[in-house]
Amino acid sequence: MKIILPDETGRKMDYHLIGTPVPRSVLPANPARIVYSAAHVVADPFTDNAPSGRATIDWKKTLEFRRYLVGMGLGIAEAMDTAQRGMGLDWPGALDLIRRTKAELPDAMVVNGAGTDHLDPKDARSVDHVLAAYLEQVEAIQKVGARVILMASRALVRVASSAEDYKRVYREVLSACDAPVVLHWLGKDFDPALAGYWGTDDFNEALETVLSIIEENVSKVDGIKISLLDKEKEIIMRRRLPKGVRMYTGDDFNYPELIAGDEQGYSHALLGIFDPIAPLAARGVKLLGEGDVKGFHDALDPTVPLARVIFQAPTQYYKTGVVFLAWLNGFQDHFVMLNGAQSMRSLQHFTEIFRLADGCGLLRNPDLAVHRMKSLLSVYGA
Repeated sequence: MKIILPDETGRKMDYHLIGTPVPRSVLPANPARIVYSAAHVVADPFTDNAPSGRATIDWKKTLEFRRYLVGMGLGIAEAMDTAQRGMGLDWPGALDLIRRTKAELPDAMVVNGAGTDHLDPKDARSVDHVLAAYLEQVEAIQKVGARVILMASRALVRVASSAEDYKRVYREVLSACDAPVVLHWLGKDFDPALAGYWGTDDFNEALETVLSIIEENVSKVDGIKISLLDKEKEIIMRRRLPKGVRMYTGDDFNYPELIAGDEQGYSHALLGIFDPIAPLAARGVKLLGEGDVKGFHDALDPTVPLARVIFQAPTQYYKTGVVFLAWLNGFQDHFVMLNGAQSMRSLQHFTEIFRLADGCGLLRNPDLAVHRMKSLLSVYGA
């Protein structure tokens, strides 16, 4: 099958599809690694999803996609940044999403983002103000009967004056949690507003603060997700976590190596890239559990170039590539996103994703993908 695609200079070139669609795999009940896919949401294209408007969601398609992920044995990290949390999806919308996912999939493995995004950072008056915002969201999520992943707070960055402020906030929020939670260390590449989180720009100083928070509250911490796009920093921290506290990699550049692990341990997974590459994530971790380390790498290593393109700088716009592939693969009928985010990448970005996804076997219906890619090209006059 052939399609004409522009190269990086804009010159039109024949591209012949080479991939064979990946067959469906299902993780066993007790997989070798805990795997969460941070799932995207599907916008309603017939309502006002402009940057200045309130986000509206196609609930039918959004929940269908979650059933698809759970059907392969993956867990869901709900209402996180992949769902454009704080970048199109506000707190009322996020809570609605959490409620609907819990009702739709009551027995699924789901963790749900609790943060402070209903408090505009410029309106944050004090650490107590931020603490109250955290507690409000935690209480609302627990009232639904859902588990919590504690997201980083833009407002806390604005008002905290020292590492002690972070320790106090996390201590009090964790004490209010009914069950162990996942912490989230989201780096500035994903959200520039989080620069200086934990009270410093120095990794080693920040690490000591986070470890002290975990050690002080170890009974309330299931694990921590690190999204710093630096495998060495993740490994350093992983080796220092208290016994029983899990490392969940959020490194969308180095995940195969981190999940496979080394002689001193391994990372579980909580990844945005496991939305578009879910079939290979399930296949790879299934093979790893069967002792087939080579099969694991054969499944996941070829996806890394695709992930690096999707998550290239400015990294916060990676959601555009995720939704683009969902559209190509027929999980939604349009390429419209909350906050108009479909406009945040170039045509060359999309064509490179198309090529790389094909090479990985991630175009599950090549005829449909080609048809939709041609329709996008026509919008650009190609």
